[in-house]
Amino acid sequence: MTPRDISGRVGHQADPRSVTVLGSTGSVGTQTVELLAAAPDRFQVRALVAGRNIRLLAEQAVMLRAAHAVVADPDGLPALRQALAGTGITSAAGSQAVVEAAAMPADWTMAAITGAAGLAATLAAVRRGAVVALANKEALVCAGEVMLRAVREAGATLLPVDSEHNAIFQSMADGNHGAVEKIVLTASGGPFRTASLEEMARVTPDAALRHPIWSMGAKISIDSATMMNKGLEVIEAARLFNLRESAIGVLVHPQSVIHGLVYYHDGSVLAQLGSPDMRIPIAHALAWPARMATPSPRLDLAAVSRLEFSEPDLERFPSLRLARDALKAGGGTPAILNAANEVGVEAFLQRQIGFLEIARTVEQVLEQMGTPRADTLEDVTALDEAARRSARRLTAALTT
Repeated sequence: MTPRDISGRVGHQADPRSVTVLGSTGSVGTQTVELLAAAPDRFQVRALVAGRNIRLLAEQAVMLRAAHAVVADPDGLPALRQALAGTGITSAAGSQAVVEAAAMPADWTMAAITGAAGLAATLAAVRRGAVVALANKEALVCAGEVMLRAVREAGATLLPVDSEHNAIFQSMADGNHGAVEKIVLTASGGPFRTASLEEMARVTPDAALRHPIWSMGAKISIDSATMMNKGLEVIEAARLFNLRESAIGVLVHPQSVIHGLVYYHDGSVLAQLGSPDMRIPIAHALAWPARMATPSPRLDLAAVSRLEFSEPDLERFPSLRLARDALKAGGGTPAILNAANEVGVEAFLQRQIGFLEIARTVEQVLEQMGTPRADTLEDVTALDEAARRSARRLTAALTT
């Protein structure tokens, strides 16, 4: 059968495909740029958007012959203009310029701005009705109902880029969604998979950033270490695949070879396997519904030899439990969870609180704020800001 996207519309391949990358200097963004540079005949770059890394943004824009480059930091515009002088590449700066770049005509947009900061730009891309490759999981975690309503109204296509969701998407490519009993997302277990609570209480940011398998940015690395990343992925999977919380399982799989599994009611289990390299799911989304070559290491099962699986320990990793509870509570609760976690992670990275206090901060903020509604982006933004204020008060109290 022809693969169908999550919105149900049959995909098509434009050649060359026009592309915008939101978050081009981050981990996912730089790997997307690498793939674009390797296939210049297949893609035309409309816009690149970065946060503060002006030097890298300018280098990317020149290399890819982008039409437009945007830096989110408004103070960075003079330096960006100087770096692009004589290239013919237009430039802009500031949060509104980021949203405007996302709204520019393009066949395909990579939404890879980390955290809640990427919400408005991702929504602007969706409202164009084009293909949006979603690497910013917060778009569906914080504003799931808002985002999916916009997808339906605009006739847009969401393609998951997270390795686990991309694996599920590939394993459901025959379109028999109604025959799915459950899905399972895998987790490496992070650097503290076998650590005791006592050991985890003494964890430093440097240790938490050393992921044993994946190369990721600081925020996602800490989320992986606490397993909040997997909790956010459970919420995202519920939105993407229209599944209830109980139909989404998680297994710790330290080899990170199987990225996701789909259980069908005839007893079949389909899984997507591959080397732990984000260029694989990025390339799948970039070329979809076709495929493109990548330089990723090829999976050698004989060399791997052994695949292990276990249930996650919710006592040592309570963030996964908190995320599941937030999904079941619904409304604005997932937005509160995400905002409190972002503040907790930043406080830990700044050595203001301990590793275990990240989840404790999130739990306290959730208890304080309850289960409010979140029907609009403005609702989500207000809850995000309130949760951050609450979390900052709690982390400040722990610091003093």
